[in-house]
Amino acid sequence: MTSEQQEILKVPEHIAIIMDGNGRWAKQRGLPRLAGHRAGTENIRKILIECVNLGVRYLTLYAFSTENWKRPRLEVNGLMNILSEFIDSQLRELHAEQVQLRHVGRIESLSSVLQHKIREAVSLTQDNTRLILTVALNYGGRADIVDAVRSIIAHGVPPEAINEQCLTEHLSTHPVPDPDLIIRTSGEWRLSNFLVWEAAYSEYWTTPTYWPDFGPDQLKQAIRDYGRRKRRFGGLSED
Repeated sequence: MTSEQQEILKVPEHIAIIMDGNGRWAKQRGLPRLAGHRAGTENIRKILIECVNLGVRYLTLYAFSTENWKRPRLEVNGLMNILSEFIDSQLRELHAEQVQLRHVGRIESLSSVLQHKIREAVSLTQDNTRLILTVALNYGGRADIVDAVRSIIAHGVPPEAINEQCLTEHLSTHPVPDPDLIIRTSGEWRLSNFLVWEAAYSEYWTTPTYWPDFGPDQLKQAIRDYGRRKRRFGGLSED
């Protein structure tokens, strides 16, 4: 364990982040909303590298929800272009750092170009094990549960064999373990349809800081606060 890890009480195995506040960050600076999305996308690498250094095994990022299609077409198209550019600029370096990329969400609704880039990134990095980065793009927790139920039916699973483990195994997030810590920036407290099944026993941490300004120091503070909590999972602590 590094000295950085020793400084922190307990490093979560899996951190999930709702990257919120890009538009408000831009508005504060008199910039268009897309400038906020670009700044937020550029911030991903900084947090990703910090997670690698701290020994986090899984990082899941909420990039675009199924509800975000309701935003103005110009903003949606611009955000998709920014995410596409991120794959182009960062993929080789992330692969060199042994980061495995995964996608969750309804990929078929994305442009054919972006679908190809996502599949290429997933294929290239599939054997990497240093950190598993899952990007939730066109993802909704409720939609994922619906898709899991459809998959169970399609596989002919008998009703008596359907239990929590069965449903978990049909979610797009499988086999990544449930998040230990969910962080949301911009001061909001709700999940916003993110990992609604997987978050049943997750710890939550929020900050008023907008995502583009969320840095390694705040990430480490979130982890310190997480490490001080007693996770009982419905039971009693030993002490």
